[in-house]
Amino acid sequence: MVDLAGKVALITGAGQGVGQGIALGLAAAGAAVAVTGRTAAKLDQTCALITERGGRALAIEGNVKDAVSLAAMVDQAVAELGGLDILVNNAQEVPNGPLLDVSDEAFMAGFESGPLASFRLMKLAHPHMVARGGGVIVNLASSAGIRWDMSGFGAYGAVKQATRVLTRAAAAEWGRVGIRVLTIAPHAESPGLKWWVANNPDEAKAFFRTIPLGRIGQLEEDIGRAVAALCSDDFGYLTGATIPLDGGQANFD
Repeated sequence: MVDLAGKVALITGAGQGVGQGIALGLAAAGAAVAVTGRTAAKLDQTCALITERGGRALAIEGNVKDAVSLAAMVDQAVAELGGLDILVNNAQEVPNGPLLDVSDEAFMAGFESGPLASFRLMKLAHPHMVARGGGVIVNLASSAGIRWDMSGFGAYGAVKQATRVLTRAAAAEWGRVGIRVLTIAPHAESPGLKWWVANNPDEAKAFFRTIPLGRIGQLEEDIGRAVAALCSDDFGYLTGATIPLDGGQANFD
C-alpha cells in the first residue's frame, strides 16, 4: 500500500474527471489534498468524497489562467494544510480542431491554461518543496502530441508537447534539491473523453482497437493510484520521464 501520510498535494482541475481521480488516489494514500478549479460545487463534491473516506481535503476556487489566482491557490494550500509536497498540473482548456478552424484566442487559452499555468505553478511550488526537503511535480500531457495523424490535433498537441519540455527542464534543474518532475499521458473515463466518443463514434471504435489492454482507464483505480505510487519513495529515482497511462497504446520512445 502506497503511504503518503504527512504529504500535502495540490491538484488543478480536480472537480471532475482525471483531476478528481488523482485527488481521490492521493487522498486514499494518506495525503492531504487541495483541490482547485473554477466551479465551487464540483470541488465541494470531490472534497465530500474524500472526507467521507476519512481523508483531509480543501477546496480552492480559482482560475489557472490568472497568475494572481495561482499564487493565491498555493498560499492558501500552504497556510491551511501546512506545506506543499506534491503538485499535479491537470487543468487544461483544449484547442481541438483543424488548424484553419482554431482561433488565436482558443490557441492562447490552451497555452495559458496548460504550459503557462504549469510553468507558473511549478515556480510557485518550488520554494515550498525545497523547504520540505523535496517534492514531486506531475504534469499532464497527451498522446495527441505524437499521433500518427495529427489532423485536428495540431494545436492541442503543441500545447501538450510544450508541457513535456517543461517537465524535462525542471527535472534537470531541480533534481539536486530533491524535486522530481514527471509527465503522465493518461486515457481515462473523463467527461471530455466521453463527449468525444459520443460525438465521434466511428473514430472512437477505431481508437479503442489500438489499445492493447482493450479498455479505457478508470479515473481513480488506474490513474489516481498510479500517480500516488509515482509520488511515493518507491519511485524516488524516477524523474524527467513521460509515463503513458493508456493501456499500452502510445509509443513515447
